[in-house]
Amino acid sequence: MTQTPPYQVTDPATGEVTQTFPFATDAEVEQALAASTAAFTAWKKRPVHERATIVKRVGELFGERAADLAALITKEMGKRPAQAVGEAEFCNDIFGYYADNGPALLADKPLPGHDGARVEYLPIGPVLGIMPWNYPYYQVARFAAPNLVAGNTVILKHAENCPTSALAIADIMREAGVPDGVYVNIFATHEQVAAMIADPRLRGVSLTGSERAGTAVAETAGRNLKKVVLELGGSDPYIILDTDDVEEAAKTAWVTRMENVGQACNSNKRMIVMDDIYDDFVAALVNRAAKTTPRHPGDDSPKSYSPMVSRKAAENLLAQVQDAVSKGATLHVGGTLGEEGGAYFAPAVLTGVTPDMRAYREELFGPVAVVYKVSSDDEAVKLANVVDFGLGGAVWSTDEARATAVAEQLEVGMANVNTPAGEGADLPFGGTKRSGFGRELGPLGIDEFVNKRLFYVEK
Repeated sequence: MTQTPPYQVTDPATGEVTQTFPFATDAEVEQALAASTAAFTAWKKRPVHERATIVKRVGELFGERAADLAALITKEMGKRPAQAVGEAEFCNDIFGYYADNGPALLADKPLPGHDGARVEYLPIGPVLGIMPWNYPYYQVARFAAPNLVAGNTVILKHAENCPTSALAIADIMREAGVPDGVYVNIFATHEQVAAMIADPRLRGVSLTGSERAGTAVAETAGRNLKKVVLELGGSDPYIILDTDDVEEAAKTAWVTRMENVGQACNSNKRMIVMDDIYDDFVAALVNRAAKTTPRHPGDDSPKSYSPMVSRKAAENLLAQVQDAVSKGATLHVGGTLGEEGGAYFAPAVLTGVTPDMRAYREELFGPVAVVYKVSSDDEAVKLANVVDFGLGGAVWSTDEARATAVAEQLEVGMANVNTPAGEGADLPFGGTKRSGFGRELGPLGIDEFVNKRLFYVEK
């Protein structure tokens, strides 16, 4: 059965549906596959520098239209206007990075000791991107940019609540000179996605989303022997071993946690703090949370908080918090829902979380800071690694060597010392364990969907 509702814009501030788009027909899905397959023949033959020039222009258009693009996602999923503009501008960096560096990254690599041997990096064909709502532009950019430069064609299935931003991206591709069929947007159903993955014309699939979605896509891809990249959930540890300024440490931790109203895969969802600074750190977080107010249209104050993506998402987060409180956790501030229909969730600080609570192992995808108290570096590492996720993590200390020693023990795809996260178009992003596999961004991001062909000439 096809999922409902269809693709639509629902204002998370009010719950009002403002625009609706129908699902693609099966004929349109077939047309997308056929067009992508046909376009691949010519696109892969275009010199890589020509492809890079077009991709460069895609990025420039993101930068030029950042304000208009931002308004769309503020309406679709509630993103703070300044953050929405920043996201669109970052896409310029991503497309620009692969346009500038892609040709060198894709160049043949000689194999030492074999004069006639080299590794070639060749496109594989149409690839499908299944993208999430929390970063509607950034997530598409880090999938599409390297694949377009590499010579693959892209079919893009966006989140059901992001139809206007999906269409805006397709418009940018077209205006930048991306040929018909090389980038195709499709408002597909879950069943149609499964059918596309099973189709022999599709050569790979990348998904950013939930564990449940990742499991379903990986199962279908595996059954059909398709390459898959998964960037799933996270419950990243954020370890503070010591600090000269508790207030500043709390400010950095809070600003990081409130990015995108806590709806970021690599957000610092578990703050692990040494016992000698724990009380002051928690108090500082509570003080900051208590001063926040709901952000309404026209407001972009850093002390205001946006609605979450949907009322349902906010209700799910509330259930996780209530489960913890009912089992003995302490809710210091926030943790309440706004008026019916809207998706405002008051930023919360939660302590005393224990293994019998959902919040201990589940991802809290919203504005809740969970703080744990530990008394040793070993205890911090053990707690950091206890969850099934392994996306990122950060360790803070005035002693860099101490922080580095702890960070080296984290079971994550991205370990950071004295920074919330190393971020940039040139830095790989991805996780391990149940946070998925494969990498996006940086030099590793262009390697995922290419045929690394050995070419050997006997000398």
